[in-house]
Amino acid sequence: MKIRVLQLGSPTGLYGAERWILALIKYLDREKIETIVGVIRDDPTLDAPLLAEAEKLGFETMAIEAYGRFNPQAVRKLKAYLKEKGIHILHTHGYKQDLAGFLATRGLKTKILATPHGWSKEPDLKLAIYEALNRLVFLGFDRVAPLSREIYEGLLRIPGLKRKLTLIVNAVDLSEIEAVKDVPEEILARKKEGFFILGYIGQLIHRKGLDVLLKALAYKELSDCFLFVVGEGPLKEDLKALAARLGISDKIHFTGYREDRLNFLRGFDVFVLPSRLEGIPRCLMEAMGMGKPVVASAIEGIKDLVCEDGEGGLLFPPEDEKALAQKIAFLKKDYTFREKLSQKARQIVTEKFSAERMAREYEALYQDLANSLNRY
Repeated sequence: MKIRVLQLGSPTGLYGAERWILALIKYLDREKIETIVGVIRDDPTLDAPLLAEAEKLGFETMAIEAYGRFNPQAVRKLKAYLKEKGIHILHTHGYKQDLAGFLATRGLKTKILATPHGWSKEPDLKLAIYEALNRLVFLGFDRVAPLSREIYEGLLRIPGLKRKLTLIVNAVDLSEIEAVKDVPEEILARKKEGFFILGYIGQLIHRKGLDVLLKALAYKELSDCFLFVVGEGPLKEDLKALAARLGISDKIHFTGYREDRLNFLRGFDVFVLPSRLEGIPRCLMEAMGMGKPVVASAIEGIKDLVCEDGEGGLLFPPEDEKALAQKIAFLKKDYTFREKLSQKARQIVTEKFSAERMAREYEALYQDLANSLNRY
């Protein structure tokens, strides 16, 4: 019998967690696992691109319409769907999905598994409360599979949760990366003007530390650098205002959300990730898997990929824009060292962080949960 799994993700965009879901399901054995991808659409304006991408890969999808911040209808509709479709395992991603999934599976045989993709470091008390509640709700889950050692060790501090934890390290779809060859004209034009191209891909939120990157770009040793910021988020206008105050608006292009983000990545000379907090960042894995030199903050999660400074990338102390500028300037001047970093980065991701490896580990976890379901 195939194990029927519903992957419940976010309808808001194709960010790290949503791309993670797509990478996982692509490599699951379809002879063993029947996958359905779903979202709870809490806003009628949301397009739920996760579903469109899953459909392109040939997977069944579903959307629960329950508008509002937390609509009880979401739980009732999800519960009914789980019963109707005979879902064996509900696999949730994100605090809203975790909470709805926990409530919906009460009284059902359906097993529930969460993959925490990381916690925010936003200056938002309400969000902090939601996430703290989310972590406590994990006590009612059948299994929790954090994707980095840092998240795993943080969850160990919750009494009684250790026996439910299974560490399955984050991964990336290398075939998707290798298929990308073309570079957007915006980047090619800047290269022709003689600029050294820096790039960032991801959400424009506080914990990503983009303010640190903009301050670094203002240093004179980076006067010939141009930065592409690929992504959307609530801090976009604040970051544009900061660039204007720093006098570097003409050296930055905020592209917004782009489906061709990997084409932009292909054109970067250096990928920069100045985060304050991460799990194991998917964008960094993609950059390293493409063989891009990377400069990133020396925090847990990132150090799981770039083990030490000069080993697959360069690290700088978080919040230190001067150190970040110096690391970028060093790479800009030394082509040979950039090539060395590129080769090592690609090797690290290929050997340790492939989606195929991750899928095999999740198949084993799904089977374990299904076996316990049969004993129910």
